Amino acid sequence: MIRTREKIDPAQLDLKDTVVAINRVTKVVKGGKNLSFSALVVLGDGHGVVGFGVGKAREVPSAIKKGIEAAKKSLIRVPIIGTSIPHEIVGHYGAGSVLLKPAPDGTGIIAGGAVRAVVQAAGITNIVTKSLGSDNGHNVVRATFAGLTSLRDPMSVARMRGKTLEELLGRPAAPAPVTAPPTVA
Repeated sequence: MIRTREKIDPAQLDLKDTVVAINRVTKVVKGGKNLSFSALVVLGDGHGVVGFGVGKAREVPSAIKKGIEAAKKSLIRVPIIGTSIPHEIVGHYGAGSVLLKPAPDGTGIIAGGAVRAVVQAAGITNIVTKSLGSDNGHNVVRATFAGLTSLRDPMSVARMRGKTLEELLGRPAAPAPVTAPPTVA
């Protein structure tokens, strides 16, 4: 099955950014060391759209601004059922792996720093996660995105199998949240 990525227009969304990590990096050159800052930024609308980006500049605010611009180019839509994800998944990137498990209402977000930032930006309010392997913020964010992009929408799976959503889930389906972007007045 070939999956095409939906083009999301960031201008139509009310995006909120979260800075996950700021690193001071140096480049050693003939004349000494050039100091700059690298910022890892997560961007999301809280209704299933999330993205991340990395920016690098001589000052921290410029690096964050560049990270936000990069994040706007990598927005993805995450399938959310009620307040959680549709099924369990493990995302891998480099030496980092992140386990994402759906949770019932009232559980909250059980997640560490980088995973928590991504999940909150996506608008998921009930989830259990476990970060395995690398604890590098960049690898953890990329592994979380790998897991979120490989989530399957239950409606499309039910349609592909020729079943109803209730038959597929084994219970009455929760009302689907509104994932359409808000209209601009």
